[in-house]
Amino acid sequence: MPHLHIQNFHPLTFPHTQGEVTFTFIATSRGEGRESLIATNHKNRDFFLLHKKSGDKDLLKSDKITRPTPNFLLKKALLAYAQGAKLTILDSNVDTTGENVHLKQHDALKSVDFFASQFPTADAIHLEVGFGSARHLLHQAAAQPTVLFIGLEIHKPSLEQALKQITIQNLANIMVLDYDARLFLEFVPSNTLSKIYVHFPVPWDKKPHRRVIGDAFVAEAIRTLKVDGRLELRTDSENYYRFALETYSHPPHVSFEVHKNREIAITSKYEDRWKKMEKNIYDVTLMNRVESPEKILEGAFVFSNAPIDDTILPKIERQTYRREWGFLNTEASFDIAGGGWIIRLAMGSFDRPEHLYLIVQEGKASYFPTLPVRSHANLHAHSLLNELLHAH
Repeated sequence: MPHLHIQNFHPLTFPHTQGEVTFTFIATSRGEGRESLIATNHKNRDFFLLHKKSGDKDLLKSDKITRPTPNFLLKKALLAYAQGAKLTILDSNVDTTGENVHLKQHDALKSVDFFASQFPTADAIHLEVGFGSARHLLHQAAAQPTVLFIGLEIHKPSLEQALKQITIQNLANIMVLDYDARLFLEFVPSNTLSKIYVHFPVPWDKKPHRRVIGDAFVAEAIRTLKVDGRLELRTDSENYYRFALETYSHPPHVSFEVHKNREIAITSKYEDRWKKMEKNIYDVTLMNRVESPEKILEGAFVFSNAPIDDTILPKIERQTYRREWGFLNTEASFDIAGGGWIIRLAMGSFDRPEHLYLIVQEGKASYFPTLPVRSHANLHAHSLLNELLHAH
């Protein structure tokens, strides 16, 4: 991850614009004050830079939750802050090369809001979860130009490499984003997808609850798939293969098929390596047989108009609220210079929590950098948070 080791950190006078980057405010962690969040905007992307005291060194890097894509945005912001604040850089892994021309030209990278506000339509939509090197995603898109492909990948370098190849190959039928697939399916309309690919996911043998494939994911996959739509798992893990077989057996109206060492048109570098090691490759495919009703979610991420009293923060910070629908965790808090405060949140369902920030300024609350995904658990968590903020 791009970062700067600096001699002594000091804040700017906010707001401050340095070239194309604007820094709005700074917020310092309550307690020891060893972390600071710097609200940053670059090319209409909102995110936090993170200043952290680490021993005798000061570190300036990206906040993990709000880290932007492509990486160029972060690098530019780090260097802009260092220049504007006249920081002395002791060590850096931030290169000064310009923005990759291929990333500059593409429009394939989408935000969560893009899909949540109005999901795209096409005769056939295929979703690939964790596309890695993107060999399979790019091959399928080139071979089927009338199909819309949506690729999910949380590994930033893989995402940027895919964007580069999308531009080089001039593929107009791919959209990609950095997001958790388990959350993404929550706002895909029912009976929309023709295929869902999950190729070589992390097996998580010691933590099976972290696997992508699970009862909740399969239920959402069935809801979002068209009749005869397919959920395809390809794995080298025999444990995952057997786990998927059992999980696929739980829904009442599905079919599934299994293949061992089936040849496909395109393989990843990892699959090529595993084949040389003579490892078995398993395909477990679920076929949906039912048409699902539209998903109805009641509620909205709107806070009460009543002003929020700052005295409420010490009562709710660093607390975990467990309920039957999921949980809300106010895991860290920050004081904004000049007034206001921030809470780092984890919320939603236990097996797929969402991480984001709550900003309270002048008695009004807002989420940062975007609203939570509209899910039953997140809406319940929001309702609880709204009650806590306005408790007397």
